[in-house]
Amino acid sequence: MTLRTLSLVLALFVGPVLAHDDATLDAMPSPHGGQVRMAGAYHLELVLRKDVKPGQPAPVHLHLSDHGGNPVAVKGSSASATLLAPGGKVVVSLKPVGNRLEGSAVYGADPATKALVTVKFADGQTETARFEPFKPR
Repeated sequence: MTLRTLSLVLALFVGPVLAHDDATLDAMPSPHGGQVRMAGAYHLELVLRKDVKPGQPAPVHLHLSDHGGNPVAVKGSSASATLLAPGGKVVVSLKPVGNRLEGSAVYGADPATKALVTVKFADGQTETARFEPFKPR
């Protein structure tokens, strides 16, 4: 195999991997205003309200798409989001509503908040992604 052929093969395989790292996804506009992360063959977009009122439940939305940005059906799927903030931990169950998974929880819009989302698809497959939903972009 020549060096040129090897370079082409590496570009075909490494390019797509680098195109979906967290920094690249953070630099791209997200379809619903949330933070996008890769999980297996999917993009997960976690959308939390930035204008939450203290002590009031607020929506937690999760949108799923393929690598081309096409929505993925959520019928029969479920998810959980664990929000880890300086003020404590909140776990919320997400259920299919229309073309997304959603729930609600009491949370604050703290930039130090981290989130761990696990999706269980109708076929039993699971995918997990980590988020920093209030991280400045």
